[in-house]
Amino acid sequence: MPVSANLRRAGRSFLAAALIGATLGVSLVACGHDAADGPAGDVVAAGTLTDREVEAACGQCRFGLTGGECDLAVRFDGVARFVSGTAIDDHGDAHAADGFCNAVRTARVSGRVEGETFVVTAFELLPPSEGSTPDPAPADAD
Repeated sequence: MPVSANLRRAGRSFLAAALIGATLGVSLVACGHDAADGPAGDVVAAGTLTDREVEAACGQCRFGLTGGECDLAVRFDGVARFVSGTAIDDHGDAHAADGFCNAVRTARVSGRVEGETFVVTAFELLPPSEGSTPDPAPADAD
């Protein structure tokens, strides 16, 4: 077989493999799920959560976020974000022993990430687990 025919055949094989790879890559990205997102079904699309259990607390007191006053924040996938759509005082006394300024709690949320904020469409604070104790304040970055 002439060299040019082998090159054409190799080129077609490479092109076919590239198209298949690109198609699979698009399919995996389009599903919006990454292993780091948590269990399947939690992430509906990139930046959107449905009925996902997350950590909830005061962003300034517990998560080390910067801001003026005590504000509700959630943390998931290792990132803390302030919350829009519900407020810290909508869920009890933030300064009580089990309040958001003194303890990191678990909440079941639905909503979406918009910039640096998590916009909730549903926020259910789960009861503290038996024997839980308030979390220590985050260490200063200094």
